[in-house]
Amino acid sequence: MIAHRPVMLDEMLEWLAPKDNGVYIDGTFGAGGYSRAILRAADCHVFAIDRDPSTKKFAETLEQEFPDRFIWLLGNFCDMCSLVAMHGVREVGGIVLDLGVSSMQLDTADRGFSFRHDGPLDMRMSQEGLSASDVVNTASESDLADIFYYYGEEKAARKIAHAIAIARADMPITRTQQLAEIVRSVVGKSSKTDPATKSFQGLRIHVNHEFEALENGLKAAESMLAHGGRMVIVTFHSLEDRIVKRFTHSRCGKLGERSRHLPEKQMEAEAPHFFLPKPEKRVAADAEIAENPRSRSATMRMMERAP
Repeated sequence: MIAHRPVMLDEMLEWLAPKDNGVYIDGTFGAGGYSRAILRAADCHVFAIDRDPSTKKFAETLEQEFPDRFIWLLGNFCDMCSLVAMHGVREVGGIVLDLGVSSMQLDTADRGFSFRHDGPLDMRMSQEGLSASDVVNTASESDLADIFYYYGEEKAARKIAHAIAIARADMPITRTQQLAEIVRSVVGKSSKTDPATKSFQGLRIHVNHEFEALENGLKAAESMLAHGGRMVIVTFHSLEDRIVKRFTHSRCGKLGERSRHLPEKQMEAEAPHFFLPKPEKRVAADAEIAENPRSRSATMRMMERAP
């Protein structure tokens, strides 16, 4: 079984720099591309977390390839502390998070993530809880507008929500193409992206509570990383990236910026939780974008736990 190659794989390994006997967390396992690369880079251990039970099939391959060094855990990365604590682990040398929806989820019509393939309007990464169809058919018009506006940055959010309210009064909206066509009828054509892109993004983020998971996951990672431990986070839109940037900047200084001339007590009081490299973020190279267009929107941020 061949896994998808995750974006900026080489850049991730370069910063994470896995070490022999180290312990690492791949908080968004997916098809296992990052986990496999880390395990091949060093004689280390990887705890892989994913909320999607369908990723278990990829984990089974790694369990055979790296016996005693790889453990797959079903759950949300924001619960990484309790998940790995069950295995006696309290701190790790590195953490990787590849956020958003995976390529295999987008490419599977039955999962309902994509407006390009007709399927049930689902979007649940964990395959549990309220589906996108539940939200679209039961949320108030104003709540739908807020979802599209705040999570999708869709300027036509109120018009789209109103069109949905009219359509669902006649027939429940249960298919991805139903919703996509409603949005397209309101937004109109775009030369760059499908008009349904932002609305689908907003709905997916809401259904999966992605921003809450990210904010809590960052705090969990902060507590899990050993001194000198490193973290890599890949985001795919400005809203995710803004959350990561705000968190790290509130807790860190640039690498090498702390002055040795400050009084010891002042240095201790001002010591950041993270150091940031220069540059603190990277984007995919042109060659990778040409091979994998999805990487065009990716931003990689890196940080190191302060000693």
